[in-house]
Amino acid sequence: MPRPLPPPVAANWLEWPVTSGTWTYSRDTRGSVAMFGQIGAVALAVLRCDRQGGRVFLSIPGASPAPLTVRTTSLARTVTTGATGGTPPYLAATLTPADPLLDAMAFSRGRFALSQTGAAPLVLPAWAEIGRVVEDCRL
Repeated sequence: MPRPLPPPVAANWLEWPVTSGTWTYSRDTRGSVAMFGQIGAVALAVLRCDRQGGRVFLSIPGASPAPLTVRTTSLARTVTTGATGGTPPYLAATLTPADPLLDAMAFSRGRFALSQTGAAPLVLPAWAEIGRVVEDCRL
């Protein structure tokens, strides 16, 4: 499900409003997962540890692969996304568990942002669930 077009935002991403929602953490047979959004709704962001594959997936809703820019207080980087093939459709970036971008997201000062051209940015709180998923994949 594509997000609506964004309203005009401040030039500094740290001034963008924080997206409404909460992080949840769970474990399953593949590893662990942190999901952000409203309880009972489609997750707006997902961070999944695939322990057997040695990968971490950062996913957002969407059907058309497009670069995803991740902004933290210490690092900004654009990553490639691909369609996951699921329903509802998501786009996922694949990272290694040692990728410094994951640490930057976990330790960003209060928030980090995910944005794609033509979609409303997501400004997410940097809660402990992110670090838990990253650490799960590094064990």
